[in-house]
Amino acid sequence: MDKLKLEILGLSSSQSQSGSFALVLGEEAGNRRLPIIIGMFEAQAIAIEIEKITPNRPMTHDLFSSFAKSFGFMVEEIVVSDLREGVFYAKIVCSDGVKTREIDARPSDAIAIGLRFGVPIYTYENILSEAGIVLSDYSDEEKERESTVRKANKSRSEEERLKNTSSEQLKTMLDEALGKEDYERAAKIRDELNRRN
Repeated sequence: MDKLKLEILGLSSSQSQSGSFALVLGEEAGNRRLPIIIGMFEAQAIAIEIEKITPNRPMTHDLFSSFAKSFGFMVEEIVVSDLREGVFYAKIVCSDGVKTREIDARPSDAIAIGLRFGVPIYTYENILSEAGIVLSDYSDEEKERESTVRKANKSRSEEERLKNTSSEQLKTMLDEALGKEDYERAAKIRDELNRRN
């Protein structure tokens, strides 16, 4: 089954359930939106990472990230994998460089962790067909806001991926970017290499 890439488009307090939040994911190459109701603590964990706020003490999702990285485990992707009786399910796809494993998780926790690793979020067509909302008629202002959010998310996830890449791989990527005359990407890679020196 083909996976569809999603992006985080917004986080707002839920109109239907007090104390809950709506996490709005958008289809990257389409106009469908997938709203998922999440708890206050998970919303806070997602918002803190989106805004790049550093708490005084590590939160649970930061602890998971530090723990995994210190033992050489990397998160490769997040998949909103199922929808049963109105409840979403997710998988965190992890690897130690040799074996790949899928870990069951709530979508809110999976996404909060995925943000800390700068990895993509996916779902399947059947889930978007069943629970997705099609936005066919929305204002230019909303389109502009979503475009700004998409650009910021893409930039943040690229920076996170570069941070998690070895210096040797970065040097190879830098040569490739220069060869393709992709100077913007080359500058980001160079900046990450300089940050390490």
